[in-house]
Amino acid sequence: MKAIFINGSPRKNKNTAQMLESAMRGAQEAGAEVEMIHLYGLNYKGCMSCFLCKRKGNTANGLCGFKDELQPVLEKVVNADVLVVGSPVYDSFPTGMTRAFIERLVFPAVNYNDYSTPLIRKPLQCATIYTMNAPENLMQPLHYDIILGESNRVLGIFGSRPEMLCSHETYQFNDYSKYETAVDEPTRARIRETRFPQDLQKAYDLGKRLVERAKACSCKE
Repeated sequence: MKAIFINGSPRKNKNTAQMLESAMRGAQEAGAEVEMIHLYGLNYKGCMSCFLCKRKGNTANGLCGFKDELQPVLEKVVNADVLVVGSPVYDSFPTGMTRAFIERLVFPAVNYNDYSTPLIRKPLQCATIYTMNAPENLMQPLHYDIILGESNRVLGIFGSRPEMLCSHETYQFNDYSKYETAVDEPTRARIRETRFPQDLQKAYDLGKRLVERAKACSCKE
């Protein structure tokens, strides 16, 4: 079992990365070989509309053919058994780097002749993890359930129903006094001490569950 964890945050050791690391420990505990990839350390763009993946007779087999620093990452993902994509929420959306990654991963796998049959046949257990300033009770009023859920919908092309885990009201700064913000820092600090550890446990359970599910699917093949 191979499990790939994608950090779509510019920070390598803050909330999103910590959630991914916890999920990674769960996956490793379940017996998977794990790897974390930080998107902000790579030089790449979104889909270049080259359509190499759609040319007749191409041998890409559902893999993006545009050569840059993301292409080897995409190859690792399509050969993995588990994929977990993590991102903070910026202006109601996953980061641009995260969106570009998903674009480059999913579009080549779309079969123009039969949308119901992806070009990549190997099932991939997927999940997304989002960290955000917004409280949970604003998910629907802000349409986050729809906006963030769209990434899960397209990742579903790989043969499973992706899970989504959100961590709300995250602690953003080491010193809130330096920033203009309406956030009540003492309240947010209490959330960090009490709720965030629970979110980390949920992430651990998620990583473990995805690997166990991938193993079960493998046994049926």
